[in-house]
Amino acid sequence: MQLAVEEALKALGKGEVPVGCVIVDENGVVIGRGHNLRETTYDATAHAEVVAIREAARGLQKWRLSGSTLYVTVEPCVMCMGAIVLARIERVVFGARDTKAGALVSKYSIGTDGKLNHRVQFTEGVLAGNARTCSRAFSRTLGVERLRVSRV
Repeated sequence: MQLAVEEALKALGKGEVPVGCVIVDENGVVIGRGHNLRETTYDATAHAEVVAIREAARGLQKWRLSGSTLYVTVEPCVMCMGAIVLARIERVVFGARDTKAGALVSKYSIGTDGKLNHRVQFTEGVLAGNARTCSRAFSRTLGVERLRVSRV
């Protein structure tokens, strides 16, 4: 997961939403990595997970990533969960939930509800604080974060 956090920091450095992803095979070897590149590439599908899945598939020269684990700093969205299911990724490990668009547990249960031809195992909350810190740093760069005033 630490490698996924490093990918998120790369995205942050490029002015992208700081999400990072790493895919490892059943032996723990990294086969794909990525970070958000939507702004950089003008591609709405260039989410960290999709970038990592494409790299892994290209490297292995096959689209089925059976037996692999995908580590991502933030819960995947609908598009990314669709790609994860289609790539036959076995397990997803993510940091922070995405309460607005999360498609694994927050808003939807894609890949876990038994409605599709592939089921995904998942673990959540791994290095969640790091994902939240990256998101806050991104928000500050946009001037979006609001100061919270607490009364003593």
